[in-house]
Amino acid sequence: MNKGEINNMNPQLKVTILRNAKIITYPFTNYFKGFEKVKAVQRLFDEQTDEVLKGIKVTFTGRRGYMGVSSENGNIRISAHYLKNGARRDIYLDIIHELVHVKQFMEGKELRDRNFMYVERPTEIEAYRYAVTEARNLGMDDKEILEYLKTEWMSEENLMRLAKLVNINVDKIPENI
Repeated sequence: MNKGEINNMNPQLKVTILRNAKIITYPFTNYFKGFEKVKAVQRLFDEQTDEVLKGIKVTFTGRRGYMGVSSENGNIRISAHYLKNGARRDIYLDIIHELVHVKQFMEGKELRDRNFMYVERPTEIEAYRYAVTEARNLGMDDKEILEYLKTEWMSEENLMRLAKLVNINVDKIPENI
């Protein structure tokens, strides 16, 4: 149904709907300060760290969830709810994870290769391994890291599969995390 059809249905209905809403993006560095000094980020982007971070855009969404990188433009999408209410450490590690995806995008890698399950996708394993390494640098043990990796949409079986792929020793973690 187009705009004209609505008015034809009810001649008294005089509304206008502007359908060209813009998704507003912000520079990454407006919201995430100091990441250019983080060693993990410097290892990712080397001498181009400042330039890359200044070029990254962030789009905040109103839907629930966490964050991800657009496979169309390499921008980071973040749930405004998660940014406001998520644990600071989790947000930090998620940013590290997503910056790996930004680098992968810059290298032309397929971020969402449908030939793999999510937890077995090479780009995800690389990003999670990088975040797990940073989690260990923060002093987190395997149980804490496994808790960080756990999401409501990932089955216990897939969580354990991911944990093994990113070198978490699940044998020493109590089953009821």
